[in-house]
Amino acid sequence: MQDGAKDHVDAAGDERTVNNVMRHEYRVLDEAEKALMKEVKDAGAALLTLCDRIGAGRETALAKTKVEEAVMWAVKGLTK
Repeated sequence: MQDGAKDHVDAAGDERTVNNVMRHEYRVLDEAEKALMKEVKDAGAALLTLCDRIGAGRETALAKTKVEEAVMWAVKGLTK
């Protein structure tokens, strides 16, 4: 970890850029956008929890990967 870097950064916080090597610039999100991003991530987390209740298996693993991908693309669309 680099000097001054944090272990955890709030995903909706303005400091979310400190641990991202891929995107070098972010626009500042307004409070409504931050709330929407949290809502998207919470919905994804809830669906992952439901998938865990199904049990292990290739299909469940694929479903979880697709949920993670969907959340990633939704957040990317919101933050571009």
